[in-house]
This record gives sequence, C-alpha cells and structure tokens, in this order.
Amino acid sequence: MTEQLLTADIALIQRIIPHRYPFLLVDKVVDIDGFQSGCGIKNVTMNEPHFQGHFPGKPIMPGVTIVEAMAQTAAVMVGTALDMADKNMLVYFMAIDKAKFRRMVVPGDILKMNVTTTRGKPGGKVWKFSGVATVDGEMACEAEFTAMMDLSASQE
Repeated sequence: MTEQLLTADIALIQRIIPHRYPFLLVDKVVDIDGFQSGCGIKNVTMNEPHFQGHFPGKPIMPGVTIVEAMAQTAAVMVGTALDMADKNMLVYFMAIDKAKFRRMVVPGDILKMNVTTTRGKPGGKVWKFSGVATVDGEMACEAEFTAMMDLSASQE
C-alpha cells in the first residue's frame, strides 16, 4: 500500500494540473487529507501580471483569481489523492456559488486556501467544494464551486 501524500510542492503541482505562469496560482498544497480536504498556499508578489492593471498604484489581487486559486488547490488535492501526476487531468469550472469577498489581498500577503470536498468520489466526474481563503487568519474570500474532472485525456 502506498503512503498517503500530505503535501504537494510546486513540482508535483505542475505534474497534476496543466496551469503555468501566469495562471498557476498555487505554490504549495499542505495538510492533504485524501480527497476530503487540503490547504493551498499562494505567495502574492508584486511581479504578477494582473497587478499592472488591477489597479495601478493600488495593487489588489482580483477576486476571481482568488476563487481560481482555491479551485486549483482542490484539483491538486484530488489529483494527489487519485495519483493523477503525469496523467494529463483537466478540470473545468461548472459553477461558482456563494462567493463573498471580505478583505483585499495585496502583494506581500500569504494567501491560505482551505478547501473541503462536499460532493465527489473516485471515478466520479463532477465534484463540489467549499473554500475559504485567509490572510493572517482573516477571511479574504469564501465560495462554493463545482468542477468537472476530465480524466479522458489521461486515458490516451
């Protein structure tokens, strides 16, 4: 029996999800508990391209990219649990619900994204997650999101 992975570093993340700069929005996933929960970490830096226009002189991470970072965290969590490294798994948003933004996320922040699976099982295509993103323990964003795991690419 294989030992359960508890952490995914950037090298493993890139083997599980296809995202790359400038749209790879999670640096590490820790505290992975199978496909039940995990915590993504994003080090927010000034050299990210969205800060050039959002907003000049007052850089704020767009809310949609925070939700995308939570979704990438969920994909890495599930991909790690299902041993999807190097299998070309694709993940597509199906829905984003109850998204609320409570705090600005700015360069220098460390964004922690706790995601929990609310629906989904190995072999299933549709998964639902709940996520909360925080900075220094203060809530920045919360959302529920649904995604389709496309495993057909991994069968080729």
